Amino acid sequence: MGKGRWRVGVVALQGDVREHAHALTACGADPIAVRWPSDLDGVQALVLPGGESTTMSLLLRSSGLDRALEARIADGLPVLGTCAGMILLATDVVDGRPDQLSLGAIDLTIRRNAFGRQLQSFETDLEVLGIDGGPMHAIFIRAPLVVRVGAGVDVLAAIHAEGYVATGEPQAAKGRPVVCRHRRVTVAAFHPELAGDVRLHQLLLCDIEGD
Repeated sequence: MGKGRWRVGVVALQGDVREHAHALTACGADPIAVRWPSDLDGVQALVLPGGESTTMSLLLRSSGLDRALEARIADGLPVLGTCAGMILLATDVVDGRPDQLSLGAIDLTIRRNAFGRQLQSFETDLEVLGIDGGPMHAIFIRAPLVVRVGAGVDVLAAIHAEGYVATGEPQAAKGRPVVCRHRRVTVAAFHPELAGDVRLHQLLLCDIEGD
C-alpha cells in the first residue's frame, strides 16, 4: 500500500494508537507514530488518543514531547484528542493529580472519569454539528466530563448525564458537551476510533487542507 496524502502523527506512548492509525489509513492518511519530539518533523496534524491520562502525562514529560507539542499546537497544528487526549488538551483538570499535564490547547475544564469507572461505560448515538451522514455512534469508556466551556469554544455535541449530580454547574440542565472545537483543535469525550466512524478524523484532515 502506498503512502497516504497526509502525514498525521499519533502520539504512541500509550492508549488506542493502533485503532487511530487504522482510522487515518482508511481516510487516506499516512499515520506516523510519535514518541519523541523529532517524530513531529513533517507531521501535518496530530491525534492524542484515548488511554490513561495520568500515564500519558508522565510519559509526555519524560520524553520532552510536552514542550514540543505545546509549540506545534500554538503554531496552528491541527489536533484531534479523544477521551484522555481531551483531558490533556484542556486548560484545567478537576480531580486530577497536582502534576497533571494540561497543554492548554482548548479552553475547557475537565473532570476525569466523571461518568464512572469501566463498568459504567456506555454507548449512544450523537448528532454532531457540522458532521454530515447522520448520527455518530459514540462509545464512552471511563469518560471525562466537561464542566466549563471557555469563550470561543464551539460545542458540537452534548448528552444529558442523568446519573450525574453536578452541584453549582448550570450546564448540567442543558446537557454535557462531549465534542468541542476551537479553531483547529477538536476534542471528544468518547472513542470514535472504536466505533469505526472516521468522520472526526476526516475533519482533522480538512483542517490540514485549510492551510
